[in-house]
Amino acid sequence: MKNTFGQNISVTIYGESHGEAIGVVLDGMTPGIPVDDAFIAAQLTLRRPAGRISTSRQEQDAYHIVSGVFEGKTTGTPLCIMIPNTQTRSKDYAATRSLARPGHADYTAACKYHGFEDYRGGGHFSGRITAGLVAGGAIALTALHGKGIRIGTHIARCAGVDDRGFGDLTEDIRRLETMPFAVLSEQAGDAMLQRMEAAAAAGDSVGGILETAVTGMPAGVGEPWFDTLEGMLAHALFSIPAVKGVEFGGGFAMTDLPGSECNDAFRMDGDRIVTATNHNGGINGGISNGMPIVFRCAVKPTPSIYLPQETVDFYRKENAELQIQGRHDPAILHRARVVADSVTALVLCDALAGRFGTDYFMTD
Repeated sequence: MKNTFGQNISVTIYGESHGEAIGVVLDGMTPGIPVDDAFIAAQLTLRRPAGRISTSRQEQDAYHIVSGVFEGKTTGTPLCIMIPNTQTRSKDYAATRSLARPGHADYTAACKYHGFEDYRGGGHFSGRITAGLVAGGAIALTALHGKGIRIGTHIARCAGVDDRGFGDLTEDIRRLETMPFAVLSEQAGDAMLQRMEAAAAAGDSVGGILETAVTGMPAGVGEPWFDTLEGMLAHALFSIPAVKGVEFGGGFAMTDLPGSECNDAFRMDGDRIVTATNHNGGINGGISNGMPIVFRCAVKPTPSIYLPQETVDFYRKENAELQIQGRHDPAILHRARVVADSVTALVLCDALAGRFGTDYFMTD
């Protein structure tokens, strides 16, 4: 089972949704990075459920830093964060043990692990595991902030409602960093919330698109082939539950445009080389070009819904009907956006360390 990502600064996730604890291990992180408990807690709060648009499972995410931090700063040795599970209700899943929940990993997990997997709440496949990514991502974000690199994600689209696009990236990212419901247009946010609440009332769910922007990334980071910056980011972003598509810059829409419109003309801005447009999302040939990195993630509707669904009993090998019980989200976009920020931060730290060495993040 492969649960580690990264070559220079690596991240390992562990635990199950209804197990004793979940968590993360960061290995190779630069020594001397400040560890701000208030910031880690605030990031975890952005991931936690809230109100009628989220599950009623209320974990407090009272994390414990087990190793790798001394006197408030990273030591450079493996940094382990443990987050206890305290609000499990495993009986909700016992009755449907052998029923494949449509859209979930129950059947594929049974095929791979021969029935030994922890099925409760999705086990190791649960979105609950992303809390570890957010905790570790907070350390990575702090390292990036020290180099002037900022990351912001907003809900670009939800249930057919569009948010406005990025404008002033510096200001937009500053606002998004602490917003509990990350949208750039208040009117769009209200409409999205209405669609989410309507889906919850109907026992259904909705999906949408997250858009992420990164500013301050230096040019020259990434590899030309198998470790392209897009490839590394996409690899990690696809690990976020429910992400089914990733596109950079103009993405698929560029296929309808001529090259004369898609190409980003270069020009001088003082002593800086910039591009007039950013259709390529800040990356050329797999390598950052110094412009903002922009990408979008397609997030499918939450697969756990309360409506009756056709399925199979994969132990008895017979058709069945399933009506899910328990506590589930009618939408996860608003919770997943901080996960996107965190995963992006972890990937960029790894890529930057590969280009400049891990001491790149040390501050004077």
